Amino acid sequence: MDIVSRKENKLLNRVEINFRWQHEGQATPSRKAVMDLVRTLEPGSNPDCIVVKECHTRFGQPLTTGKAFIYADVGSMTVEPEYIHKRHEQFRSASPAPAKEGGDE
Repeated sequence: MDIVSRKENKLLNRVEINFRWQHEGQATPSRKAVMDLVRTLEPGSNPDCIVVKECHTRFGQPLTTGKAFIYADVGSMTVEPEYIHKRHEQFRSASPAPAKEGGDE
């Protein structure tokens, strides 16, 4: 995997990476494989704070390009839409339990 560009976005407390991955002789990489590789490119990053925003594979070519965001903490991830959180919750180590509201317990 090659990093095309890397930008630190201090306002949103994240690192934005555009990548290119030549996967000749292999299947199209899964979202989990991309997340694991991004984690190795940014040492010390929390795997629960990585979001793969875009991932495009070229038809007939072993080339995948995309964009990944690495947040500094879970609290900074509130800027992401709910569907992004749902898309990545299967890769998180422990999903936070939803808060119960006003029960008679």
